[in-house]
Order: sequence, then structure tokens, then C-alpha cells
Amino acid sequence: MKTNVKPRPTIFMIFGGTGDLAARKLIPALFNLFLEKYMPKEFAIIGLGRTSYSDESFIKTLLEGVNKYSRSGKADKDKWKEFSSHISYLTSDVNDEKDYKKMSDFIEKCENEWSEPPVIIHYLAVDPKFFPIIASNLAKVKLADNTDRTRIVVEKPFGHDLASAKELNILLKSIFDETQIYRIDHYLGKETVQNMLAFRFANALFEPIWNRNYIEHVQISVTEDIGVEDRGGYYDGSGALRDMVQNHILQVLCLVAMEPPVNFDAEEIRNRKVDVLRAMRPFANEEIRFNTVRGQYGDGWVQGEKVEGYREETGVDPESNTETFAALKFFIDNWRWQNVPFYVRTGKRMHQKSSIISIQFKDVPHLIFPSQSSESWQQNRLIISIQPEMSIRLQVQAKRPGLDMTLNPVDMVFNYDGTYENDTPEAYETLLLDAMKGDQTLFMRGDQVETAWDLLMPVLENWESRKSISFPNYSSDSWGPETAEALIAKDGFHWFTLPIKKGEKK
Repeated sequence: MKTNVKPRPTIFMIFGGTGDLAARKLIPALFNLFLEKYMPKEFAIIGLGRTSYSDESFIKTLLEGVNKYSRSGKADKDKWKEFSSHISYLTSDVNDEKDYKKMSDFIEKCENEWSEPPVIIHYLAVDPKFFPIIASNLAKVKLADNTDRTRIVVEKPFGHDLASAKELNILLKSIFDETQIYRIDHYLGKETVQNMLAFRFANALFEPIWNRNYIEHVQISVTEDIGVEDRGGYYDGSGALRDMVQNHILQVLCLVAMEPPVNFDAEEIRNRKVDVLRAMRPFANEEIRFNTVRGQYGDGWVQGEKVEGYREETGVDPESNTETFAALKFFIDNWRWQNVPFYVRTGKRMHQKSSIISIQFKDVPHLIFPSQSSESWQQNRLIISIQPEMSIRLQVQAKRPGLDMTLNPVDMVFNYDGTYENDTPEAYETLLLDAMKGDQTLFMRGDQVETAWDLLMPVLENWESRKSISFPNYSSDSWGPETAEALIAKDGFHWFTLPIKKGEKK
């Protein structure tokens, strides 16, 4: 990881520059990098889209997005003026080769005026159906040739299944070198997710017990309290397994389960993550019903308001078979993790918005305390919370103050908010800076994407070939279908959730 490398002069070409992603995430992230002096002295941001804008009107719309979504709040007038002087807009059609010549001319102009040749980042913040068209046209006007300075950032979803992912990889690799392709997953840019590497490999305490001898099971939960909102049309062709498990959750699982890398080199870390995916036990068709659960939310009440079920959402088929909840039990067949279950779940319209990794250790081999002193006994557990709070907590047993020997669980907590004064950077800030530096550590490699798809294809095909007769099978503002509880309860465990703090919105 190139931690202290200063970015070279950079040109950001944002395809879909007038879209929601640019307004909510990309421009606020770049502006915050500018405020904190991470941007190079020479840089340019070019918004690309079919809508006709002047530079001034485009910049005005971006300012509205920054004021609304940036973690640093409303933009200072002078700072924004300085930053926005680097922003331009080009009206363009991704299908028109002539418009790519405009981009080429702009890049050439910067190359002639700047102190050194710039890094060129083509950011594809567009519908995935345009990825092949844009890549092919970039190649036609020779905007993909320089392997050292030219990069392409591809948003998820990367393919709809294994076949389409392979097809897209083949196309991109015919135009770009793998070192130029940045397949972005914003979850890997989150501070707590990155801290997994530091927590595991910078401390002598945990790595010796990070294995099947001491860990009983692992849980990864990513739950949302909202429904599909205005994404019903898109989501109905995707579902929870594609939208969350194939990318976000499996990436987090790899960080939990990977072997120690030899060094902090991007390829070394990505190699170890691919090793995990390759070691994961394939789903046999006859075992899918025992190791997976799918669900779809119905109507219900959320914070005193009546909400619609998934099939009543705009753009959703009234007879939809698309899952809005998925829970799976994985095994990793290697020496470190043999027979340790990894439970994952994700769902919409759940009781709480949260992203939690829970690692439960095995019980002590012999309990010396009398039963009455340990009525609230529970096994040691390590909880890594990504949201709503960013924290790492270790649950241990301790004696309760008093004359009696009474034990109860207590939490040893490291909380970002209580430890550091600085605001935590948004995930996109981390990832955009890495793209400028040429650091691919937190980006997915082609074989990693394909191996993740390969693992889940039997489940996807099984679910799509069998229409669920139980949908909807969980109400809004619940913890999902009862069968998800049974999936983990039959092994003697239960899903872990962090308690909602007083006054905190769930």
C-alpha cells in the first residue's frame, strides 16, 4: 500500500458526471481530499454526460450536492471557488466516437501546459450496460494505451452472473492491462474494514488464536432498515445475493479469513483474498436448502408509519421471486478454518441498519466457578462494527463488584468517535486517493470477481429456477424470516446484534 506517495497531476474523466453517484459521493470526496491537501497541485475534473450544461451551471449543481452530502458540511465559498476552477463539463454521448476526441484534445492540452504528464482516470459512474461501449471507444481513440498513466474505475455490479463477469473481464483485458483496471467496492474503503488488516497483523494477541482451534464460528451481518426506495426496477433484476453477498460481504469475509500476507504489497494481499474464495466449499445442489435462506419483505410499520411490501414497490413485479433477504452458511476447507461455520446475512427493511462482524471464540475447556456465580455466562466474542458505530469491542467475563463471586460479560471497546478528534474519511475518499496513487490493494482483481461468482452460481440458479411459495415471508421492521433464525439455531448459535443506544435512530 502506497501510504506516503504524493499523487501525480491527475485528470478525472467522470462518465455519468450528472448522475447521483457523482453528486452524492465522487465530488464531495474529491472536494474533501482537496480541503485536506491530498489532491495534487495540478488536477482537472471533467464531467461527461448527454445533458447540455455550461461549466458554470454544472458547477452549481455539484455545489448543491457537496452542501447536502459532504461530511465536512457546507462548502466554504473561497475554498469551493478554488476547487471548482479545476472542474469542466463536456456534453458527450458514450456511443459517439467523435465525443471521445474532445476528451483526447482536453487531455493533450493539459499535457502541454502542466509540469509533468498527468494520470488519467476514466471513472465509469454509469449503467453497467455502457461499460463495454465506453471501454471500446476509449481504445479506438487511443485513450487506454498508456499502462503507466491511464486507469479505468469500474463501479459494481461487475457482471450479472459468472458468464457476464467473464465476458466483461475478457473485454477489459483486451484493452487495458490488469494493473489499469480498478474494480471498486466502496465497502473496502470503510475505515473499520481496513482496520481488519491492522488489527489482525499488527498485534501479537490475536493472530495465534485466529483459527479453528479457538474460534467457534464467525458471523457477518449487513442489514438495512430501508426498502428498495426508487431502485425497484433495478433491484428486481438483482436481489440481495447479487447486490450484497457476491461483492461486499464476500470481500469482508476474505479479510477476516485470509492468511497473513508476506508484505503489504497490493498483489500479495489480493492473492491471499483469492486463496480464501478458492478454499470455500462449493454448494452441492441437494444441500442448498439446508445451508441457505431467502426472504422477501412484506408490509409493516416503521417508526409509526405504514410501509408497503416489496411487491407493492414502484417498478417491482407484483409476483416477484426476487429475494430482499439472504442468509448463507459457508465453510472454508483449509487448515486454518476447517469446519468453522461462517454465517452471513443481509436484508432490506430490517429492524436496524448495521454492518457487524462477530467472531465467537470457543468456551473455556473447564469451568471452575459454581453454576450460581455464572448464570449470565457467555463465550468471549470479538465484535467489529462498521455501522452504525465504528468500533471494535472484545466481550470478556469479569467479576461483578461485591462480596459474592458473580461473573458477568463486559465489553472492552475501541470506538473511533471517542478516540480520534478528526473526522473519519468517507470510503470514496480513500479509494479515489488510492486510484490516483496507483494503489490497487482495496480494489478487486478479475480472478477474485469470477471466483466469487463461481461460488454463488449454484445458489442463484437454484433460487431462480424455483419460485418461492412463501414470499413475502418477513414483515418490515423485523429481523428477517424465521428460517434464518433456524439456520443458525440448529447449530446452537444465534444472530448477534448490537443494542440500539438510547436516543439513537435505529
